[in-house]
Amino acid sequence: MPTLPARLDAKLLYRRLDSLFGALDPRKPQKKLLQSFLEEAFRVLEDDLRLKAAALYAEERDGFSLLKQVGSAGGPLAESLDPARPPLTLVFQHRVYLFDDPTAETSPSHLGLMPFGPAAVLVVGRRPARYVLIFLMAEGWVREELDFALNTVRAALGARLADERVRGDFREAAKIQQSLLLEDPPSFPGFELAARSVPAEEVGGDFYDFLSFEDSLLGLAIGDASGHGLPAALLVRDVVTGLRMGVEKDLKIAPVFSKLNRVIHRSNLSSRFVSVFYGELEAEGNLTYLNAGHQPPLLFSGESVTELTTGGTVIGPLPEARFRRGFAFLKPGDLLVMCTDGILERRGPKGEYGVERLTRLVRNHRQAPARDLLDRVFAEAWAWGGDRPWEDDATAVLVKRSG
Repeated sequence: MPTLPARLDAKLLYRRLDSLFGALDPRKPQKKLLQSFLEEAFRVLEDDLRLKAAALYAEERDGFSLLKQVGSAGGPLAESLDPARPPLTLVFQHRVYLFDDPTAETSPSHLGLMPFGPAAVLVVGRRPARYVLIFLMAEGWVREELDFALNTVRAALGARLADERVRGDFREAAKIQQSLLLEDPPSFPGFELAARSVPAEEVGGDFYDFLSFEDSLLGLAIGDASGHGLPAALLVRDVVTGLRMGVEKDLKIAPVFSKLNRVIHRSNLSSRFVSVFYGELEAEGNLTYLNAGHQPPLLFSGESVTELTTGGTVIGPLPEARFRRGFAFLKPGDLLVMCTDGILERRGPKGEYGVERLTRLVRNHRQAPARDLLDRVFAEAWAWGGDRPWEDDATAVLVKRSG
């Protein structure tokens, strides 16, 4: 980047740009936000940079359309820009380009795009949502000053748009994920159900789900995608959707999981994997389940604790995977506890929280309602980590047979 001439104070420029960006309303649609920025940027920088007009163009399907024009250009600017013409190809290549020779073959004025003398053009954003900003110069403009200032504007504005785009993606992903997670478990006569999922970031890779077939049969699932954040959330979306579409009453769950594994393996996220525990619970207490590489759920029955491990490998890495069903039974008073690594691997001064501490907690409070016991699980794991933010997504599902 060129050295800034002494006449234009760098600190003053940055303060003015900070003020510009601070005044932007992030709630506005992107096009409206950039139009506001153009107006304010022209007003703030007009005298220092010797500007006489400015314009904003937005990318459309067939080119760039004029959104906003400010200042006095001596006439209307072109209503559209052709991205295939040399002036814009130079801008796309350099991101900021100064056209100071109106007679050159590559100049905008030569091609009739901007017939009003010297101009500086910059592009921000990413295809298919790019924006072209054009600044027309008045008498006395200085190349080094303009080059420095507009490169600074491009970097700052590009970072702001990228940040808004990422936040927008995460907001959309969070909405999708929240739409997949039920706010409250369904009612299933004879059983208490409680579930909670806390992402380590804005979106996470854990999930739980309940599938109601009829009053006498309930499907229940919990899963953990590798990693966390947006990639894990997208994988969760695919798995939950696949389960809901594939699992039906009287359909064998092992073939369903084999097919789901093939679908996930062929997806663009095949380098990642997800562990899933899925079970079908009958009103009489019979549980048919399949554990695809997930942390084994704990079945508390009397004084015994049984891990439900039957199933197969995690979903995703292998093109073909075979699974088999397991069987369990919940007597009145029995409790099934399902959770993800975010709880068990929660680290404290003495190591991980672990299965033993979870088992001890549940045994000590077996008589509590399922929802209260769920609160205790999260509270103890949170305290074990010294009240620090969750290192990983944390999810737990409790199923207690009444009696």
